Amino acid sequence: MKEKPFVMDSKGIASILPHRYPFLLVDRILLINLEENEIVGVKNVTVNEPFFQGHFPGVPIMPGVLLLEALAQTGGVLVHQKGYTKKIAVLLNVANAKFRKPVVPGDVLHLHVKGLHISGTGGKIRARALVGEQLAVEAELSFAMVDKEQL
Repeated sequence: MKEKPFVMDSKGIASILPHRYPFLLVDRILLINLEENEIVGVKNVTVNEPFFQGHFPGVPIMPGVLLLEALAQTGGVLVHQKGYTKKIAVLLNVANAKFRKPVVPGDVLHLHVKGLHISGTGGKIRARALVGEQLAVEAELSFAMVDKEQL
């Protein structure tokens, strides 16, 4: 097994993903293993996140849909690293999503993604976000590949 650990910072991630503040939700890539189709990203959850103003005042909880988006973006970096550099993965389906633990300011999310199928037309990933050793969310996400020029 060839494991290629490396760190990609937010600038490197922004050079791959089309997302920008406040929707670029991955801060760093800690590990990528192309042979095993695995990647690990990090999202530092801070009290300054704009969504905490309304979700929920006085009881800040990161919205579940944004947890799924952070996982999908991590998967998008994996897809790019697999060689699909002229395309963008666009979310098609969310299956078997389970929210296990609320994510709050101060949490550090470790975004674990395993590519189940990746091709030039689309694919599917299994994704989990952990806070420490505790599972916060898990899901299977399907995506279509779209030419960057079509967006």
